[in-house]
Amino acid sequence: MKTVFEIAMDVRWGDMDAFNHVNNASYLRYIEEARVAWFRALVPNAWADVDCAPILAGATVNYRRPIGWPERVRVTLHAEKLGTKSLTLGHRIESATMDGVLYADGHTVMVWVDRGGTSIPLPPFIRHACE
Repeated sequence: MKTVFEIAMDVRWGDMDAFNHVNNASYLRYIEEARVAWFRALVPNAWADVDCAPILAGATVNYRRPIGWPERVRVTLHAEKLGTKSLTLGHRIESATMDGVLYADGHTVMVWVDRGGTSIPLPPFIRHACE
């Protein structure tokens, strides 16, 4: 698997839930923020335009350990499968402050669609970044 992007981010107080750990939905937000930052690093202004954009077709998150606050996490994305019209990105959410602490892993499937919602071939910049 080719690592395509890595980013660190702080856990926000608002990410916490009543059980005093990061709410499960926040894990998906961290992964989304990492994907958007990666897309913007590849093509700052054209990764989603008026003609096409990526959509999330599927997501799997294996919650390995609760995240507390305060904490800084590192999200790593890696290319698992490159299809004609879809990209499967693996992800890992780890502690950026403690070695060897894995909070979550899994994958997401991204599909690029046109304005009408029809899937289209992956943009060349995505294909190039993953090969």
